[in-house]
Amino acid sequence: MSEVRKFEMDFDGRELVVEVGEVAKQAAGAAIVRYNDTAVLSVVAVGKEPSRLPFFPLMVMYRESMYAAGKIPGGFMKREGRPSDNETLTARLIDRPIRPLFPDGFKYETQVINQVMSANSDFTPEMTAMIGSSLALGISHIPFNGPIAGVNVGRVEGELIINPTQEQTELSDINLSISGTKDAINMVESDAKEVSEEDMLEAMLYGFEWIQKLCEFQEMIIKEVGKEKVEFELIKIDETIENTVTDTYKTALVEATHIADKAERQEAIDEITNKAVVTFEEKNVDLDKDELKSLLSDVKSVCGNIVKQELRRLISEDKIRPDGRKLNELRALESKIDLFVRTHGSAMFTRGETQALALTTLGSLSEYKMIDGMDDIERKNFMLHYNFPSYSVGETGRYTGPGRREIGHGMLGERALKQVMPNQEDFPYTVRVVSEILESNGSSSQATICAGSMSLMAAGVPIKAPVAGIAMGLIQEGDAYSILTDIQGMEDHFGDMDFKVAGTKEGITALQMDIKVAGLRKEILQEALDQAKEARLQILDNMTDLIAKPREKVSDYAPKVKVMVIDPDKIRDVIGPGGKQITKIIEQCNDVKIDIEQDGTVTVMHTNYEDIEKAFEIIEKIVRVAKVGEVYNGKVTRTEKFGAFVELWEGTEGLCHISKLDHKHIKEVTDICKVGDRITVKVIGIDDRGRIDLSRKATLPKPKFEKKEPRHPKKDSKTITKK
Repeated sequence: MSEVRKFEMDFDGRELVVEVGEVAKQAAGAAIVRYNDTAVLSVVAVGKEPSRLPFFPLMVMYRESMYAAGKIPGGFMKREGRPSDNETLTARLIDRPIRPLFPDGFKYETQVINQVMSANSDFTPEMTAMIGSSLALGISHIPFNGPIAGVNVGRVEGELIINPTQEQTELSDINLSISGTKDAINMVESDAKEVSEEDMLEAMLYGFEWIQKLCEFQEMIIKEVGKEKVEFELIKIDETIENTVTDTYKTALVEATHIADKAERQEAIDEITNKAVVTFEEKNVDLDKDELKSLLSDVKSVCGNIVKQELRRLISEDKIRPDGRKLNELRALESKIDLFVRTHGSAMFTRGETQALALTTLGSLSEYKMIDGMDDIERKNFMLHYNFPSYSVGETGRYTGPGRREIGHGMLGERALKQVMPNQEDFPYTVRVVSEILESNGSSSQATICAGSMSLMAAGVPIKAPVAGIAMGLIQEGDAYSILTDIQGMEDHFGDMDFKVAGTKEGITALQMDIKVAGLRKEILQEALDQAKEARLQILDNMTDLIAKPREKVSDYAPKVKVMVIDPDKIRDVIGPGGKQITKIIEQCNDVKIDIEQDGTVTVMHTNYEDIEKAFEIIEKIVRVAKVGEVYNGKVTRTEKFGAFVELWEGTEGLCHISKLDHKHIKEVTDICKVGDRITVKVIGIDDRGRIDLSRKATLPKPKFEKKEPRHPKKDSKTITKK
């Protein structure tokens, strides 16, 4: 049996423990990382033969099994199914910082699997898995230029907090996830409540200090128990092929790279590349299928590298971009709203050759999205969904469910807009925004934010301020660098950074950064943030020229809503036995939608205000409660010798005792009222059984009594005569 090796670190007053050597010993590397009572098993495996694919086949998984939180999965199968959005997003969060740190040409299929074994959300399972992934790679024989580490950063009342608890996160105005090596930051993801660029950079640098400590901790472990790194075959292009393609096609490919229009440029590059492929295919017909496929893949790679080198030279040396723009220049902008009549809100935002159409739908609060994760069940009343069809880039493709790209881009847009959404008390709706990407040449996620913001305002959603997004790029050659505003697809593909920043005029609401270099220095981050702010303000001006603030009313086709709060004890009366009462209300009011929460909040929704008001009146009568001191005009329903029973409203009546019917003495109740009469009464008491005591007398003016002469007037003593 192998002996377990334990390594401990005090991480800001919390215990971080790494265990290696005991589990998953047949894998390339494995570690259990315990962060207080959160525990994650991280395992890596590698293929035995290199892949001939034109990309590095790395797969990162992050799975949250319900047993980690002591829960049984819901549904018929009672077992975990496809990854949740959080699992998908966390896998992307880990993939992005580790992918650039494998050697160029390393094409062996590599899998990084993270399984949450014990979960406490106050001790982030996601960042624990990131440390575990880095450690498993570091102690394995796989070449990896790590380690890396990640942390969460929050800020409560101006104080920065590392790995905040769930309670602290609720109070925080910054929610930042950041990763990096010991030398530099290489991944950022955040949402924030309109914070300044300076404050965001301060939070990033604060997180980086803790990342450095975690990397040093990992280096110590790797030195102690790490396996010796093995020499893997790095796939390189044959020098003869590279020289032949370069000599023959470089000039034409360089000229094609200078074409401004995306479609024309790509068509020209594809035509030259295809010509090179056909030429080599005809000259090598004697090769077997696999060898020929590998050869032609190399030819395509050489053509792509020529285009990449020319693009980077253009930007770094000539300071000009393929479409002729300056480094800090935006593409042409166009905004439109109200494209469709029946949708509750619609807007289209076009930036160059990227176009996003956003459509907003308003629904009842009961139409929330329910998320059954390791924590308590979450109700989500704002959603943004992102669709990227193949036709948006002029291609055909398969149409299946949303993939990692769609989920990731949608969540980024949702985080950016969530910061300006109204609370449920002010706007009691479930809101869904769908972004349809109609055309794409880079930064479609940021176009989604712009279109989504306008669509919400057009729908009458009272957002706090318009939000815009911009994607920044980077070309870095040694110590020299060029920061690009509003990158297009080619600059993203061949560049070194994709830095997306979204926000209002007041500050940042979301950002995301991926890089292909080892890390970024502080001055590059600062310059990128400043340049992004300048572009964001320009885009906001374009948007607000069209629609500057939310409309005061929702669309005629959107449901209208009204909210009331009733005594929770009255909920059963509104619903009625077997739901008969509430069904009756819905039928009487043309199928209004009624939602009742356990705290007594009643939401009534319909496209017609009159039907809402009618339903409100019925519910108010059902839940109405008599109060001592209030006066009502009631109907006499029954008379007895001792008094009259008066119906204040349907279902509620009280007793007016005969002595309370009038100021004067009456012999019979019927002398004052009969069944069917309406009389004004005042509630003078309610006993502990809910019986209501009424008084008609209390509503009548008090009678004025005349002064009566005495029967035997007093005689004046002076006039008395004695006999």
